[in-house]
Amino acid sequence: MCGIFGIYPHKNASQLTCLGLYALQHRGEESAGIITRNGKKVHLHKALGLVSDVFDEKILRGLRGELAVGHVRYSTTGSSNIKNTQPFYVKSKIGDIAIAHNGNLTNTLELHKELENNGALFQTTMDSEIIAHLLAHSQKKDIPEAIIWSLAKLKGAYSLVLMLNDTLVGARDTFGWRPLCLGKLDGAYVLASETCALDLINAEYLRDIEPGEVVFIKKDSLESIKPFAETKHAFCIFEYIYFSRPDSNIFGHNVYLVRKKLGAQLAKEFPAQADMVMPIPDSGVFAALGFSEASKIPFEFGMIRNHYIGRTFIQPSQDLRDFRVRIKLNPLRDVLKKKDVVLVEDSIVRGTTSRARVKTIRQAGVNKIHMRVSCPPLKFPCFYGIDFPTRKELVASRHDIAWIRDFIGADSLEYLSLEGMLDSMPLPKEDFCTACFTGKYPLNHACPLFKNILEK
Repeated sequence: MCGIFGIYPHKNASQLTCLGLYALQHRGEESAGIITRNGKKVHLHKALGLVSDVFDEKILRGLRGELAVGHVRYSTTGSSNIKNTQPFYVKSKIGDIAIAHNGNLTNTLELHKELENNGALFQTTMDSEIIAHLLAHSQKKDIPEAIIWSLAKLKGAYSLVLMLNDTLVGARDTFGWRPLCLGKLDGAYVLASETCALDLINAEYLRDIEPGEVVFIKKDSLESIKPFAETKHAFCIFEYIYFSRPDSNIFGHNVYLVRKKLGAQLAKEFPAQADMVMPIPDSGVFAALGFSEASKIPFEFGMIRNHYIGRTFIQPSQDLRDFRVRIKLNPLRDVLKKKDVVLVEDSIVRGTTSRARVKTIRQAGVNKIHMRVSCPPLKFPCFYGIDFPTRKELVASRHDIAWIRDFIGADSLEYLSLEGMLDSMPLPKEDFCTACFTGKYPLNHACPLFKNILEK
């Protein structure tokens, strides 16, 4: 749940990186940062807040250099404070190291203990800092060998954009949980979490960085290697369901079209008698369009979103989440009054947001609310970078659908089946990680930490 971006070599590297981070803002609202390198001098600026709060023209002019790495953060590992902002930068025996990381490592405690025993001093609580220490402690003589040695010790999810001296590096774990794509602009190579960032700066999309691939971008060349043994793919299916922007192509396919297909399948599995289909803006819009087209029930916007309020899902504090739920959407009473509605949502995590939405719509005078969810019930925590930290926070892990229906106040509630969700995907079902629905994790989490999380 972070956005990463890198570009090299380009005379406007910092400005283009800032624009790229604007496009990736939905992947994290807590902090933003950019680091650049100008010859042998490094310039870094990062702070808590949105991209628009952290950067202005004066700051960007000071970030000189043709190589830039940027990051927007949502904390899944490490608390929300200035020390844990990225890119994470250190000077080491192999030179300047800057890291922008999307994903979660699952052997953090093991590596942390090993590195501390070898004399490492940690400045943050981020798992991303471990990567920097591994690089700094590597006995390998050149940068590619140091990176391969370091990445080989990692377990879990990582898409990385690294600055190592005058080299820009992109890397993706062998399972491919989190996305990372490669583009080109004015002769410079661009790395980004999503293709929407390439679109904003008018860069040409070349391809995705493949699972297990490492690319080394120098001023006049790009080298690609795949140094690790192949594993089965485990693309995060939640990137399609909710997290990525609908105008992005993720894992090679358009998010908007996948979400419409999910909605169409939902209408096929769980039809409803209603006057209108309405989404929860903005995340449920495209599944609702698919439901409407498949069911022949008219699509309407029954609520209007205040676009100056950010996404409630990426606020970690419950009191902030509740506050934003109340002010984010306003019902269209003249549209909703005395109507039977199909209310389409992409997912239900804790249930509190859906409950508030249903209450608001009910107060606007609707007759019946048939809630439809375009994914199966979320029952298990995610260890790979989406904020489902413990089972107790997932309402479907503790209650059946009838209880959730009554809790949120809907007249009916249905979730898309696991089979229907997988059949709607543009890739083979075996390529996806569905652990948050099934509890079947691609990696064996045998250590006490994960056992404790699963039991909570």
